[in-house]
Amino acid sequence: MLLANCNSKTSWRIHGLMATFVFLIFECAYLPESVALASSSSTIHTNNWAVLVCTSRFWFNYRHMANTLSLYRTVKRLGIPDDRIILMLADDMACNSRNSYPAQVFNNENHRLNLYGDNVEVDYRGYEVTVESFLRVLTGRLGPAVPRSKRLLSDEGSHVLLFMTGHGGDQFLKFQDSEELQSHDLADAVKQMKEKRRFKELLIMVDTCQAATLFSQLHSLGVLAIGSSMKGENSYSHHLDSDVGVSVVDRFTYYTLAFFERLNMYNNASLNSLFTSYDWNMLMSTAYYRLDLYERHLEEVPVTNFFGSVMETIHTDSAYVGIPFDYLLATHMETISNPPMEGNMTSGTTGERPISSVHEESNSDIFRRVLRYWDEMDSDEYVVRYGLLVMPVLLAILIWLFK
Repeated sequence: MLLANCNSKTSWRIHGLMATFVFLIFECAYLPESVALASSSSTIHTNNWAVLVCTSRFWFNYRHMANTLSLYRTVKRLGIPDDRIILMLADDMACNSRNSYPAQVFNNENHRLNLYGDNVEVDYRGYEVTVESFLRVLTGRLGPAVPRSKRLLSDEGSHVLLFMTGHGGDQFLKFQDSEELQSHDLADAVKQMKEKRRFKELLIMVDTCQAATLFSQLHSLGVLAIGSSMKGENSYSHHLDSDVGVSVVDRFTYYTLAFFERLNMYNNASLNSLFTSYDWNMLMSTAYYRLDLYERHLEEVPVTNFFGSVMETIHTDSAYVGIPFDYLLATHMETISNPPMEGNMTSGTTGERPISSVHEESNSDIFRRVLRYWDEMDSDEYVVRYGLLVMPVLLAILIWLFK
């Protein structure tokens, strides 16, 4: 009887030990994922970035450079500054010897708008534009010698626009007519970006043949993708410029620009209005967008969430009236001529502060600091602290079970 009781007690402890061990493994395995998920959902959208890539060389691919420069001009006009735009151009059509308009690039045969103006800042040019450099920019794996202007310094509050144009096929995009970016390469880079918290939301826009196949292997949440054509379809140019001698813009980019030319940075047009504006009769291909990884409804997302700036606009009933400069100058001069004495900072004449008031202020400061800390603590920090509090209890249970 005593032996049976001992066996049952030992069995109960073994089962308890196994259950606790399994719970510890579960806690350790899923805690980081829970933290990342909570952080992504609770982080506020604070900034926008754009990565614009032309992957084609040679003069007959003039339109691909014009596509990229056109999007570059659009996002700058809508408020994204140059220091948050990574511009990658695989060739320099503006300085090509065949260009009858030296140092100029156009996307329309009327030649009214020079895309290659004085305000273009190219970050990666010519043979710098490779699959490796592109993936390193996305993942942040750059050497210490690479300047800040060539880095994608996004964070967990960033909305990132990734635009790519060139020649592509089934699940690949050609770089420099010598190497290819595969769909699994792009998916892996996006996964690394997500794990490193390099974006809150990511919009991938691809203008190339069979563009939709390039993002077929994406599986990271918060990613929205649109391509100019589906599998088996070509992406066509819009028109030929007889003076330049080649096509100057692709159809998908042309009608994207036509949509944005009607907007400014204060417009509330949604992504749904942009995506539904593409028509097969205009593109001669099927614009395909993938929504299964994106959590929000397109009707609720303004296009400026990716193509414009992040700013808070406060509407007032009257014009802003500032403080007169003369008043500020007079106040400043009075402060300089009559600086406050140390003794005037307290009610006493000796300039010494009572010890009790110091303790009261210190205690109140500490109390306010603690309250502010708990108020500002995010949900992911709560998960971490909850896990850290539970772990000692479980370890104590384990030690007790081993006795």
